[in-house]
Amino acid sequence: MNKRIHAKYFSRFLNLLPHRLSCHDSTRATIAFFSVSGIDVLDSLDLLSEQSKQNIIDWIYGLQVIPKEGGVKCGGFQGCTALNLLDPPENCSTDDYKWGHLAMTYTCIAILVILGDDLSRLDRKAIVEGVKSVQKPDGSFSASIEGNEFDMRFVYCASCICYMINDWGDVDKELMGRYILSSIRYDGGVSQHIENESHGGTTFCALAALELSDQMHLLTSKQLEKVKRWLLFRQDGGFQGRPNKPIDTCYSFWIGSALKIIDAFELSNFKENREYILSCQDTIVGGFSKWSGTSSDPFHTYFGLCGLSFLREPGLLEVMPSLNISMRAHRRLKDIHTMWDLYAQAEVQLNIE
Repeated sequence: MNKRIHAKYFSRFLNLLPHRLSCHDSTRATIAFFSVSGIDVLDSLDLLSEQSKQNIIDWIYGLQVIPKEGGVKCGGFQGCTALNLLDPPENCSTDDYKWGHLAMTYTCIAILVILGDDLSRLDRKAIVEGVKSVQKPDGSFSASIEGNEFDMRFVYCASCICYMINDWGDVDKELMGRYILSSIRYDGGVSQHIENESHGGTTFCALAALELSDQMHLLTSKQLEKVKRWLLFRQDGGFQGRPNKPIDTCYSFWIGSALKIIDAFELSNFKENREYILSCQDTIVGGFSKWSGTSSDPFHTYFGLCGLSFLREPGLLEVMPSLNISMRAHRRLKDIHTMWDLYAQAEVQLNIE
């Protein structure tokens, strides 16, 4: 595998997006995440100059939504700068339409960590209050305060956010745990929402959320064995997301990561998985596609590389399964958490004195 060609593929998406991705303008932060984290997993961050890294960091902070005092608790990050008007007409503010979005908040904070930012410009209080404001009575989460679905995808994003800022605030973890348990289906997999069909992506989301919130103990040994069986049965060379569906590069991450979380990945067939992922590789312009012989994209390229990382492909960094960033970035995040804890302890000591 030619690492450099894939790293350059990602770097192009950080500078210029092709016309076919114009419909994804409102979610640019996720494309940036796949590109930055992909370059990191390829151990090729040296491809980005220090100025480029700083430009990305500053752009990310420009997406942060800090609510007005006494206003709606909608803190977090947007997916793009479309509402950041440079010179808005009088009485034509877009501030009321700026809401944090859980998926964008997760990917934005992850980018900052990967690029070595100290997270000092994060408004952690506004972010955790924003997460709490979108938790539903059943324990699930919606993407933002209005107009979005609420399901297991955003349970995962909420868990990632709280884990990364090291603060769960008033988020009800126990209620979230009950929602996850209620979404386990008869076959052992986990559905996107209660009473839906088991799905590989949402099974990962559920297991990762439980791990990040320190609630894996909620699963019984019988439930763990059933989900392990369901996950392992998704392999047919590569991995599929549901029974009777074609295999797809990205499920080498979704299913593979879920198996890693429950310590069962070694039971999968490494050789067949690797062969399928590499069959979807574009050796000319770089990237990986969903299926062999189709066009590559940042999403499948990133998750294909993560799948290869699980297989211990030479030259790739180890990936932290539940948080979906490199272990190097995760260690950096834990160092930041330690620093925050030291500051908090020092502040308490000063107040006592």
